Amino acid sequence: MEGIGADLEVMKRVPLAAEHIDAIRAIGRERSYGAGEMMARIGDPMDRFLYVVEGEIEVLDPYSEKRLGDVTLGPGQFVGELSFLSGGNYFLAMRAVSRTVTIEVAREAMLDLMARVPELSDHIITVFAARRQQLVERRSSSIKVIGSELDPDIQKVGAFLSRNHIPFESFDLDGSDEEAMQLCKLVDHKPAVIFDHDRKIEPPTPREVARALNMNLDIGDDLRTDILIVGAGPAGVAAAVNAGAEGLSALVVEDTAIGGQAGASSRIENYMGFPTGISGADLVFRGQIQALRFGTCFAMPRRVERLSAERDGLFCATLDGGGRILARSILVATGVQYHRLPLERPEQFENAGVFYAATETEARFCRNTDAVVVGGGNSAGQAAMYLSRVAHRVHILVRGDKLSDTMSSYLVQRLEAQPKIEIHFGTEVTALHGGDHLERITIRSGDAVSILSTRALFVMIGASPNTGWLSDLVELDSRGFVKTGKAVGAQRPLETSRQGIFAVGDVRAGSVKRVASAAGEGSVVVSGIYEFLGEP
Repeated sequence: MEGIGADLEVMKRVPLAAEHIDAIRAIGRERSYGAGEMMARIGDPMDRFLYVVEGEIEVLDPYSEKRLGDVTLGPGQFVGELSFLSGGNYFLAMRAVSRTVTIEVAREAMLDLMARVPELSDHIITVFAARRQQLVERRSSSIKVIGSELDPDIQKVGAFLSRNHIPFESFDLDGSDEEAMQLCKLVDHKPAVIFDHDRKIEPPTPREVARALNMNLDIGDDLRTDILIVGAGPAGVAAAVNAGAEGLSALVVEDTAIGGQAGASSRIENYMGFPTGISGADLVFRGQIQALRFGTCFAMPRRVERLSAERDGLFCATLDGGGRILARSILVATGVQYHRLPLERPEQFENAGVFYAATETEARFCRNTDAVVVGGGNSAGQAAMYLSRVAHRVHILVRGDKLSDTMSSYLVQRLEAQPKIEIHFGTEVTALHGGDHLERITIRSGDAVSILSTRALFVMIGASPNTGWLSDLVELDSRGFVKTGKAVGAQRPLETSRQGIFAVGDVRAGSVKRVASAAGEGSVVVSGIYEFLGEP
């Protein structure tokens, strides 16, 4: 299956072209470091590009402060990874091994050069992506998540980091190795997140972790932008790429993680260009890298709480936790969210056995147990196939009597051919049981009622649009989806009943609920927004 970033271990080292080095030298300045001098510390902003002229640089293990692995950077190489594109912070510290000379360029100037010289940009981003992939795979990071994997708060942090491709290490409170014991002592044997070797992130929430990594985009009052894109699923990120390519200032606000509902899909096989399949998270993350390359900004996890129309023609979006954004246009790409099971207190077991996504983070709970997937759409089918790799058995519960009406044919055939998957038609969940964690469920098929033992229930039924924040500014259909185009007398196909507000993807009434369709709408809507912004 396709993944983001090449394998750094086997990737051929290609030096920068002489003309590219000259261009970097022309906008940078030379700087010298003595042996043993720190060049970047954990948490420092990645606000400059470092090209190594002579000497050697080592990456440090945040715990021991010794060299991490056996790889160093030398003449002809450059420092950094994908955080450079977004202006994030260093995950790991860097130190000069010997006298080292670099050419250093301010981040904004380097991004401008990369925009003007695509060959240079391609080279740098390829290396940056490979480095990030290696950090994620090796869990090389100064971010340490400490606590039981059954703790809902720890799960939220882990899911946020994983879905945003941020490397981190996990430690159980009962860990017996030296580092685990010291960390647990540092946090008084309570669930926590450590940044660097001793800085506690409190409270241990995705918001505070994002703040420490400089991902949250500290928004004050009245930040201005051409386009405010609300939602970072396939539709929103596709729009972010094209808005940046058209030279428009764009800001994407996302309240969970890159990918939206598609980010919860472990494998997409019917998206053109990826014959071996790709996870939803990887697909949208690739788009984010493209958007960052064009200068689009991302703020997450942040949520738009309400939207208003100002007298001067601008729209004002008020965010949770404070901050206002003034935008000349709005793109609604908030997608939908799965319904909860119609049972008493379903939230009791959420992130404690009941999940709404099936990624690596959730799949850990399926080992040595039966997993249950509720739903008959493509997302449910993809989840079942993915979970069958680790679960003892996967049960799919479907209220109807067949899957062909709601699921792609290729996926139905694979489910039927997988011996570890059992499909139960005409079946529904009627009760959840357990203490601090889900232990079993009651299911009903016709008049027959039975108990099924499971510690992992995946709910993928129905979907409600996320439109409450629109504050009645646009016309919705009877189910709350945003109406666009001719249905509301709009001038442009994806424009809503309010000029300047557009809608794409699953949140739009009448849209095809597929990743490819959402990405396509996000791409084409920018031409309509560009036209609107150009009107007198």
